[in-house]
Amino acid sequence: MKIFLDTADIGEIRTAARWGVLDGVTTNPSLYAKVGGSYEEILREICRITSGPVSAEVVADDVEGMLREGRAFAKLARNIMVKVPMSELGLEAISRFAEEGIRTNCTLIFTSNQGLLAAKAGATLISPFVGRLDDINQDGMIVIRELAEMFAIHDIDAQVLAASIRHPQHVTQAALAGAHISTIPFKVLGQMVHHPLTDKGIATFKADWEKARAAAAKAAAETPAAAGSAATTTAARADGDGSSGRTGPRANGVKPARHGSGSGSTKRRR
Repeated sequence: MKIFLDTADIGEIRTAARWGVLDGVTTNPSLYAKVGGSYEEILREICRITSGPVSAEVVADDVEGMLREGRAFAKLARNIMVKVPMSELGLEAISRFAEEGIRTNCTLIFTSNQGLLAAKAGATLISPFVGRLDDINQDGMIVIRELAEMFAIHDIDAQVLAASIRHPQHVTQAALAGAHISTIPFKVLGQMVHHPLTDKGIATFKADWEKARAAAAKAAAETPAAAGSAATTTAARADGDGSSGRTGPRANGVKPARHGSGSGSTKRRR
């Protein structure tokens, strides 16, 4: 399953790209409102960061307006995908875009039938909103699973994009339900990275490493000192053995021979 980032924040997008996990980006008017500035320039910058699909949403409520906005978006970069809300007019706009070779992402899908119609009209991506369905006590993953099965059974080229992701478990469930893509907020992406036991393990390994290095450094510092002390003791003993400056047998611990009064002399004459 591919991972898109659901944001218009350039900093967040750059970070995900550095992690090597970014396959594309989805934006919408609400996300754009959080960052402000020129929407077109933001889209250009996003397309410079990632070569994956970047969804830019139209806000017009008529077909010609949607077409005009979508065509302008498509000219910004080759990887722009025009995002169109699900409606009768939206389906018509999607069909027209398909005829012109402009890829689309049909958004605000809440039923399998809506997704099927959008795919028939020519949408490239179908975006069921999982979290919003959960908010009204419905299981959003059912729509993901049904659309994935429909497209597989009937060999439909459109891909299922799980949107409105609220937590990491949604990402896991979407992958298991057969979603081709999941677009997630940066906060959820960060939550996917971390686990308390992982963080604890990293801290433990680091602490143990530092202790081992400190012990090794201490041992290395003490070894030359010990060797120097032993050498000093040996030298002192050697100096003690020859400190008197004496030579001869006593210097070597050998007693000199005693000579008697008659030893080695001629016997007296009687």
